[in-house]
Amino acid sequence: MNKLTKYGVSALCGSLAAVSAASAGDLTVAGGIDMSWVSFPKENTGNPIGIGSNYTLSGSGELDNGWGLALSIAMKNKNIYSTTNVTVTVPTMGDIKITQGGSGTGIDHYDDVTPNVWEEAYGVGLSNGINTVNGSAGGSSIEWKPNMLPDGLEAYLARTPNAAGSASNDGAYSGTSARAGSGYDIALKASDAVTGMSGLTLYAGMAKVDNEVLNDNGDVDETTIAVTYAVGGFTLGYQWSEEDLGASAKEQQYDNEGYGITFAINDDLSIGYNHYESKQTSTTNVTSEATSVQIAYSMGGASIRLAQGDADNMDYNTW
Repeated sequence: MNKLTKYGVSALCGSLAAVSAASAGDLTVAGGIDMSWVSFPKENTGNPIGIGSNYTLSGSGELDNGWGLALSIAMKNKNIYSTTNVTVTVPTMGDIKITQGGSGTGIDHYDDVTPNVWEEAYGVGLSNGINTVNGSAGGSSIEWKPNMLPDGLEAYLARTPNAAGSASNDGAYSGTSARAGSGYDIALKASDAVTGMSGLTLYAGMAKVDNEVLNDNGDVDETTIAVTYAVGGFTLGYQWSEEDLGASAKEQQYDNEGYGITFAINDDLSIGYNHYESKQTSTTNVTSEATSVQIAYSMGGASIRLAQGDADNMDYNTW
């Protein structure tokens, strides 16, 4: 039996670095009205009526040296905290974004770019457990979007000290996490100014996260490539992505494919079809997939949208 006896006074030694803005400014509130009705055949959905109450607080200004500074605080439905972004714009470098909340950085910008007129195939009221790539966006991160690239080329480079670390307050830290270590993302987008073909856009991204799960010895690797093409009223798109969880004792990998097509009948009315399929390779090989047909009609500042979706094995439990 191991016995530990501890005497004396203990202290936690560490270091703290901080950057703060001395002056306060005005914040603006942006939001909208979202109302929905969700129904499932042969299933009791309870209350089918949903109302969106998400909103964003934002503000911006300029520092004495000419740098821009912008703040965005997003709240999800029912006043639940979502994410905070602080973006510093350096004229000779581009945008440097410090984000806390875990979404929309690095490869997560392009987690699913297949065309739709409302939501992804798995995001129309279906239980969303299907795999997509999100890289290191799960934790607080720093992202650089350079501004010196050729016209038509967009890049995001993101880095996080802990991909599983939760958001923390000023002067604090989120505590330890045994699930993931540091990670980085690289994501690229090339539009027609680069591809040389009007309406053609290419996407690519990769991410790597240190795996610190007990008994695992490999990093988490994610890769994606996608293409969209807009011609006339049609927009077509295809995306492939892969996630390798890096486990040695229980290998697990996801191979994902998605495609979509939309057609703008006129300036107000659009229809679309979207499909997504994810194959899980592990001790049991299973497939999850979702398909949706959607229609959207806009009336000035309001839109009416209808989606019919079908999904199989969203939780990867059966064939």
